[in-house]
Formats: sequence, structure tokens, C-alpha cells
Amino acid sequence: MGNKYLDFFIENALQEDIGDGDHTSIACIPEEARGKARLLIKEEGVMAGIGIAPLVFKKLDRKSSLEIFIPDGSLIQPGDVAFIVESNVRALLQAERTVLNILQRMSGIATITRQYTDRLKGLKTKVLDTRKTTPGMRILEKEAVRIGGGVNHRMGLYDMILIKDNHIDFAGGIREAIERTRLYLKETGKNLKIEAEARSLQDVKTILETGGVDRILLDNFTPADTYTAVQMIAGTIEIESSGGITLETIRSYAECGVDYISVGALTHHIDSLDMSLDAIDF
Repeated sequence: MGNKYLDFFIENALQEDIGDGDHTSIACIPEEARGKARLLIKEEGVMAGIGIAPLVFKKLDRKSSLEIFIPDGSLIQPGDVAFIVESNVRALLQAERTVLNILQRMSGIATITRQYTDRLKGLKTKVLDTRKTTPGMRILEKEAVRIGGGVNHRMGLYDMILIKDNHIDFAGGIREAIERTRLYLKETGKNLKIEAEARSLQDVKTILETGGVDRILLDNFTPADTYTAVQMIAGTIEIESSGGITLETIRSYAECGVDYISVGALTHHIDSLDMSLDAIDF
């Protein structure tokens, strides 16, 4: 993750919460008071985002320090202590909710991603994320997917060509969309991979005939049609399946021989993992 982005994100998150001052802490806590707190795990899952916590605390107190006991990617259980922080108490209280929001959401994403990747053990297929992310938190949520064992798809609209249904319809067809895209890349000198969506086996045939595509996205195919498409493509380009694929169905798609399965639910339909930041004796 880029340090410049993280710094910008953390500053915005803290400003959103603190505003013109944490008046409760200012009223209750002496300015120079220092203290310790522990991050207590309350739910089983996968730890993610632990390395971001020190950045948040240090933004408010340069002298703060963390002792981390559980690294990212580790399985966690209720009662585990992930870290202990020592800091100016006012700064600790101001950072508390931002730290918890980040770690709870990232750990929730890593946890569900691990569940999906576990279903694919023994197969070549990898689990991909999507752009269905929380505005402003995309880089963090995609990092959580990676920690959970998944693979990142494109970060945004700028780092890969993905010709989807609306592009195809507005362009006048699959062939037209692909040919215009190839011409655009040639004229601009951009080196971007091209992925094209297929909504039917006929679309797969058209994409193969047109050529110049690095990956085909099989959107809302049944497992049976997915298997047929894999045979048609015959290993000539990468294959991605997408569209309503769940924990219960993901292995049946993977067994068809696709390279990737993208799951929007990894980042847009998750439960944050329960944690708390509790004061301890100094």
C-alpha cells in the first residue's frame, strides 16, 4: 500500500471523527496523561490491518508505541490480544474508533476471503475481488482480500481494460468494442491488459474470433455452460467466472477449469469482526 495514500486516508478519517476537538477526552483527561490499552479479539476470524494501527496512533502522538502479538493473516480467537499500545491518553482515545473501524472491517474481509479460498484447495482457480468497495477504503479492502488469500483484480478504471455489458451495448457490439479498444491502446501507447465480458456461449465465440483479448469474463453462466466455454477457449486465454457465485457454488465453477472467480461479496457484503480497545493498568 502506498504511504502517501495511507497518510491522506488516515488524516481524513481522524478529521472526520475529531472535528474541532474530542471534547469528552479534553474535559476528562489531563493533557499530559499517558496510558496503555489492548486490542481484544471477540470473534473468530483472520487478522488484517494490524500494521495500520501504529500509523494512526503516531499521527496523533509521535511517542506512541505498539507491541504487536498477532500479525496479519493469522487466525484469531475470542480472548486473543492483538497488540498493546502505549500513548498519550487523549491521543489514544481520539484514535480508538478509527483504528477499530479499519481493523474490524479489514479483518471481516480477510475472514470471508479465507472461507472462499479454502473451498478451492487443490484447484488452480484463484479468488478475485472487484471494485465493489467502500468509497475511500478501496486500497485497504483490497489489501484485506490479499491477506485473506485472494488475488486483487484491477484497482480502478485506470489500470486494466474491462469491456462489460454496457460498453458492448453502447459500442454496438463485442467486436466493435474490442477493435476500438485495441486501436485506442495502439494510438495512446498504453500497455493495458484487455478483458471482455461474455453473456452467452455465442459471445465467447465472437470474442475468440475477434482476438486481441487477454481474458474472458463469463458473466452469470451456469456451471454447465462454464464447462462448455472452457472447452471452447481451450487454454488460449485466461478465463474468469463471475455473477452470483457463493460459498456453496464456487467449487463447482472452479472444477470447470476457470482461472479466476471474482466475488463482489468479499468487500460489499461482509460483517466486520468484533474487537475492542480496552484500557489496562499503566
